[in-house]
Amino acid sequence: MLAQLHSFSLFGIDAKSVQVEVDISPAAMPKTILVGLAEAATKESTHRIERALVNTGYARPVDRIVINLSPADLPKDAASLDLPIALGILAADGQLSSEKYAQYAAVGELALDGNLRPAKGALSMALAARDAGLKGVVVPAANGHEASVVEGVETIAVGSLAEAVGFFTDQLHIEPLPFRWDDAVTEYGGYDIDFVDVKGQEFAKRAVTVAAGGSHHLLMIGPPGTGKTLLASRISTILPNLSPEESLQTTRIWSAVGRLPPGQPLVLKRPFRAPHHTISEAGLVGGGSIPAPGEISLAHNGVLFLDELPEYNRRTLEVLRQPLEEGNVTISRALGSTTFPADFMLVAAMNPTPSGYHVADGTGRRSDNAAAAERYRSRISGPLLDRIDVHLEVPQVPFRDLADAKPGTDTATMRAQVHEARARQRSRYGKDGLPQLLNGRLTARHLRRYCKLTSDAEGLLKAAMEEMGLSARAHDRILRVARTIADLDAADVIAAVHLSEAINYRTLDRKYW
Repeated sequence: MLAQLHSFSLFGIDAKSVQVEVDISPAAMPKTILVGLAEAATKESTHRIERALVNTGYARPVDRIVINLSPADLPKDAASLDLPIALGILAADGQLSSEKYAQYAAVGELALDGNLRPAKGALSMALAARDAGLKGVVVPAANGHEASVVEGVETIAVGSLAEAVGFFTDQLHIEPLPFRWDDAVTEYGGYDIDFVDVKGQEFAKRAVTVAAGGSHHLLMIGPPGTGKTLLASRISTILPNLSPEESLQTTRIWSAVGRLPPGQPLVLKRPFRAPHHTISEAGLVGGGSIPAPGEISLAHNGVLFLDELPEYNRRTLEVLRQPLEEGNVTISRALGSTTFPADFMLVAAMNPTPSGYHVADGTGRRSDNAAAAERYRSRISGPLLDRIDVHLEVPQVPFRDLADAKPGTDTATMRAQVHEARARQRSRYGKDGLPQLLNGRLTARHLRRYCKLTSDAEGLLKAAMEEMGLSARAHDRILRVARTIADLDAADVIAAVHLSEAINYRTLDRKYW
């Protein structure tokens, strides 16, 4: 007897449709055969499924069982096919009958006692079920809230094989899980950190506001203990809230690698990822025989923080160049290419020298000679530095600022400024059908159209180019940052004062550095 069920398998962050076909031949020699390009985790499933059936109280067929996972050319490397295979065996053996097999997909890993364990990528699978025109998807209870965010498809959460059988045979009524966006934002969308915690560093907070206002990449340079990490960790709090579409995009990535916190339906705060400097290329950009997302994709729509930037392997850093320009990363393997979204704001921090202190800081601390400092900074390539818009020096905080009881600029103030600047960008670029464009992503063509300079500003830019020996890419970066500073000042035309501040944010382009 033949049984057919709908299921899904992850490839990257996308869920691909899989048809689970189970055929049982009573007259043949007892054996279980699994075909359809199943990888190790899927091949081992037959043993788990057999014990789960027996331990749940169902009879294990003692006939030849052929399980086909179609399409045969798609690799299947997940235990989430356990549940549909088990249901298919019961149906093919005549132990249950259901018309819902044609309407609902099923995913989930079985434990030996028949309980269901969570599956990676439940959100992508629910989206794929909706796109395939299915009525609903049956998922493990732990994935229920995650899958329920998809409108237009029912999410049936079950805790065990027995509950899944009860649902498909109509012996157990299970209501589809509802989803309420406002409730989820209230519960999971808040922050418990604030820029007011950062003592002093008002100039640095201004630079952070500028960077966030236009989604500009930021590099902070300063000795240890100046607050670079504190500043970086709070940047997400001043960025606009994730839109429903952005939240869905980001959650798909986190779900595919199993990073979504238990019980949380969506990623509702801007991601903040801070990988250690020992991370590999594959860990940073993604990889594997079946490509999986890396840290830059987990930071999609958020912030990627690289502390102690020169300590990272130079080759690892160089792979960032394409994502910084294009907002995505493509990983090619023998089985095909996979593109992951990676539109993030890069925030990096570094010491000026290996010892952490500038050769001329005047503090009397041990410092390095100029040659050692130059070798240290040369670990970061010029092309990578050219892609970072804002270079910020973060000095030591004077005692009077640390002892001052008066609070500095807080998150609410900075957030309001960022929102106002981005609103001006949406209005300006939206008129040309580019409502999602931000100043940090302006192309050369956009710069000519939107970055109009006063005569004084043009003269200042020309002098800066000649005196600092700036590259063409640095010239464009200055214009992008100046455009954001003008937006923060509610100005339509870039004036000399806006351009002057933008030039001050090109620390590493100065000859004395």
